[in-house]
Amino acid sequence: MDPETLSTIILLGSFLIMILLRFPIAYAVGISTVLCLISMGQSVVSLPQLMVRGEWSFSLMAVPFFITMGVLMGTGGISEKLIALANSLVGWMRGGLAMVNIVASYFFGGISGSASADTASLGSIMIPMMTDEGYDPDFSTAVTITSSCEGLLVPPSHNMVIYATTAGGISVGALFMAGYLPGAILAIALMVGSYVLAVRHNYPKGEPFSIKTFVRQLAKSIWALLAVIIVVVGVVGGVFTATESAAIAVIYSLIVSVFVYKGLTWKGVWKNLEKCIETLAIVLILIAMSSAFGACLTLLHVPAKAASLITGISDNPIVVTLLLNLILLILGMIMDMSPIILIATPILLPVAQSVGIHPIQFGIMMILNCGIGLLTPPVGAVLFIGSAVAKRPMEKVVRATLPFYICMIVALLLISFIPAISLWLPTITGAM
Repeated sequence: MDPETLSTIILLGSFLIMILLRFPIAYAVGISTVLCLISMGQSVVSLPQLMVRGEWSFSLMAVPFFITMGVLMGTGGISEKLIALANSLVGWMRGGLAMVNIVASYFFGGISGSASADTASLGSIMIPMMTDEGYDPDFSTAVTITSSCEGLLVPPSHNMVIYATTAGGISVGALFMAGYLPGAILAIALMVGSYVLAVRHNYPKGEPFSIKTFVRQLAKSIWALLAVIIVVVGVVGGVFTATESAAIAVIYSLIVSVFVYKGLTWKGVWKNLEKCIETLAIVLILIAMSSAFGACLTLLHVPAKAASLITGISDNPIVVTLLLNLILLILGMIMDMSPIILIATPILLPVAQSVGIHPIQFGIMMILNCGIGLLTPPVGAVLFIGSAVAKRPMEKVVRATLPFYICMIVALLLISFIPAISLWLPTITGAM
């Protein structure tokens, strides 16, 4: 066995073993990188250099700002207003509260950018509300956790910033614009599934649609929605960089949460900043460790070998696309989103490009695959959060989620095989 192959086995093998043993992901990445460097005869002194190099990016400065913006807006009293706005728009339908949950997640996701925050914030309101109206609690939880994945696609999303940086400096503005239609496709797919189940179980309708009520609720919610407009229009229009727009959005979120909606006190702001620091510490150590891991992958020519392996199975673009989705779905079941983006992008993006998948389209595919992984055992963080919020056994929630997995897979396949869903908006807005 040649030294390069041996080092590759040590790197990937030790990483997978530690993942199965439930090591914290940062430790698994770091230890496997050290073992690989030793096997290649490299000095471990190069590890901190590789870690620092991975975070030496101006674009990554946007990540802490977007995380802070999401936390401030998520706890600043906007959840109720977005739910009321969604109710005025779709609450009249059969299974109206399920539709409200899905549409509210689309609005809220554009502010928080986090499936976990969406589930915790909206779930604590919507699940009891749906249960009181006669909806099955497991169905209510399933709707909440699956619709929360819309927030991963709808900008601003710090995961998109991480992907853009990892993929070699793809336009963050183009990725932001690319997320809107896929997020809407996912929402529509979930609404169709919810409607079918609502008819089967005879769930209630809400109040009839009223344009007056909708306009009134829109006026109340406009301060929250403006945060997204500031970020997206600013980045796409070239007024700000992603980092600058994120910093401005934090200041705006602080003002809205404290002085407009008055959902936060200054004491609450400091507590939220502590949460931001905890989250950011996890994200940044993952980025640093994954950068060193990625450098080892490049030295060992793993991306090229993976491309040869996958295209060796078939050179049919449809088959390769399905294989890429399958690999990402499996990774999503055992790993969290950020490490998948950081580790899998350098390996799988060249394969995707070889069959004509645009890097922006592949980024949307990757994020949705990772989102589905957040809902699946054994690692599914959002699944655990939803079960905890609803106080329901995870096994029953998974069973209730099965029909929605089908809806999400349908949305994923549409996004994978119809490039225009991801690329149309960035193209017509000039973001690409």
